[in-house]
Amino acid sequence: MADPGFRLLFTADAFSQAASRILVLALPLVAISGLGSSAAQVGFLTACLTVSPLVIGLPAGAWVDRMRRRPIMVLADIVRAAALLSVPTAWWLGALTMWQLYAVALVTGVSTVFFDVGYQSYLPHLVGRDHLVEANSQLQAIASVSAVGGPSLGGLLIQAVTAPYAVAVNALGFLASGCFLAGIRKPEPRPATTAGSSLWPEVMGGIRFVIGHPLLWRIAASAAIFNLATSASDIALLVLLAGDLDLPPGTIGLFFALAGLGGLTGAVLAGRVARRLDPRPAMIAGLSLAAPCAFALPFAQSDWRLWVVGTVQAVLAAGAVIFNVNQVSLRQMLCPDEMLGRMNATMRMAVWGTVPLGSVLGGFLGTYVGVRPAIVIAAGILTISLGPLLIGGTPRITVQAPPRNEPQD
Repeated sequence: MADPGFRLLFTADAFSQAASRILVLALPLVAISGLGSSAAQVGFLTACLTVSPLVIGLPAGAWVDRMRRRPIMVLADIVRAAALLSVPTAWWLGALTMWQLYAVALVTGVSTVFFDVGYQSYLPHLVGRDHLVEANSQLQAIASVSAVGGPSLGGLLIQAVTAPYAVAVNALGFLASGCFLAGIRKPEPRPATTAGSSLWPEVMGGIRFVIGHPLLWRIAASAAIFNLATSASDIALLVLLAGDLDLPPGTIGLFFALAGLGGLTGAVLAGRVARRLDPRPAMIAGLSLAAPCAFALPFAQSDWRLWVVGTVQAVLAAGAVIFNVNQVSLRQMLCPDEMLGRMNATMRMAVWGTVPLGSVLGGFLGTYVGVRPAIVIAAGILTISLGPLLIGGTPRITVQAPPRNEPQD
């Protein structure tokens, strides 16, 4: 997009995505290589990074609706950078502990929740609702590139400068993100708030809005089922590749990199599919492309069939991204500006809340029925994710216009 504000947001998101991907690898390695932590401690550390959406996601949405979104994102970047810079500082002073790493992970996770809810709520104001699919496609492309290159770059960085100082590079990435966001000059009106109003009724208002909307609850249900299925499948597939097939880590990494390339292709195609079909049929098309591919995953073997399955998985990832770009864009179109933060927080709570459940389900099924049957079951669940979008007819879609005092593109 040619909009200068979006270009700054796009660049900020590129730095933020890269830093986040590297951090997922760097922070646990600080604990393992620097502090000799146990597997349980590392698991708890990873949980501290990811638990925030479930704990604080809903009130974060209400807070975001009370404030201008861009300053929230800038502040979140500054807080993330400050928390992460404390790690190499304490390491250099010989004072680093696991308790500090836990605290850093929690602070970083909470700040990321505010950043993500803020940017999803800020985007309709920045680019206009007519350009949401195009904007989300470009942002999803950055996420897909980070998924492919982030772990590899992180590994090389950690190898070159050690994990604690790689965390310092993460902090610089978040600082760069905040600087680019601070450079956006498009005015943002102050949200209307009720003096002395309680936070909890506002949170419940967001939940009621999603549940009561004829299409948003279907999007939430479909995405939640999809994430449940894919997280279960990913666990079983990883056990299949690393355990049953005994493939080396490099081969496994390349196999999953194919999915990242498929996701990048899906991000490029998402806008074209939406222009041809409109966002809701594009969501159905994306899931319809992904669902049959999921049934091919259990046929992976340690020969040429591995790369055939990897290619099919790339197609699955492309369909998933086409679905995701259009569902995010459509829910932004359908929601009034004053409700965007709470709507996005509610949707994220519903959608991401099934990820840990899917991981547990994949591990349980893989243990008690076998990894290949577990992947088949997960593929069946993924197919069910089409159901909420297909049942009950087609509700009339009314796109919410921005408020009159919001500058128009």
